[in-house]
Amino acid sequence: MSKNNVLKASVVIAFYNNIKALKLVLRALETQSIADFEVVIADDGSNSTTVEQLEMLQQNSHLQIQHVWHEDKGFRKNRCLNLAVQAAKNEYLIFIDGDCVPQTHFVEDHLSEAQLGRCLNGRRADLSPQMTRKLFDSTKPASFVRDNFAFIIFTYLLGQGKNIEKGFRISSNTLRRYLQKSNKGIVGCNFSLFKKDLLSINGFDQRYEAAGTGEDSDVEFRLRLKGIVIHPLFYKATQVHLYHQELPRSTKNDFLFKKIQQERQAWTTFGIVKSSDNCS
Repeated sequence: MSKNNVLKASVVIAFYNNIKALKLVLRALETQSIADFEVVIADDGSNSTTVEQLEMLQQNSHLQIQHVWHEDKGFRKNRCLNLAVQAAKNEYLIFIDGDCVPQTHFVEDHLSEAQLGRCLNGRRADLSPQMTRKLFDSTKPASFVRDNFAFIIFTYLLGQGKNIEKGFRISSNTLRRYLQKSNKGIVGCNFSLFKKDLLSINGFDQRYEAAGTGEDSDVEFRLRLKGIVIHPLFYKATQVHLYHQELPRSTKNDFLFKKIQQERQAWTTFGIVKSSDNCS
């Protein structure tokens, strides 16, 4: 797909209180290789101080930024993502997390392989604490991997970081096809699809109220039931994940997902259509 005919997109950022990380993410989005997209921040109930700072970021950025917020009642990421989907102005949706910094060609790469009936499945490189500190000091977060290639490789060889190779963008389609595995599941911090395809399964299941299965494995399973193709985008649309302690996973998520797998229903009755509450 040529740049002249590139699709418009809404980049949906799952966010909660970490304004320092969000500043990096927005700075990286401000210097993307294309600019024909909006940003929708799906805010799972950040406090008033954070919201004020976010409003300042909106005013000072050239990006088109929507802020979708609901009251903090625990981990309700899926509910807020559904609200963001409803608010999104464009027909193509790219989902990332507020602690994942997209590299320069991230949006362009997603749009380059976008098709109706297809969900693009990207990856992330997990930075070490040392790499993360260096990224926070960077003035060009979107080109962090390219500008710090030697440092990243050196620290990785010392045992720091994880899945670092996923942060390297490979321009050769032949080499990428050889390296990427088509059977890898989607991750909630890096996937994209047409809004129409997500609405065909009624969006995210809002019963998942803990980190883990809910915004990726469940969505992938139901998309496959609907006939949506999961298409790998590894070594393309690259992003880096800021280091932090992993959130606890809930066994309730696993029990719910097993139930959904047994029922084999693509449409969830606990998704967008059922949601009638408005966001601020």
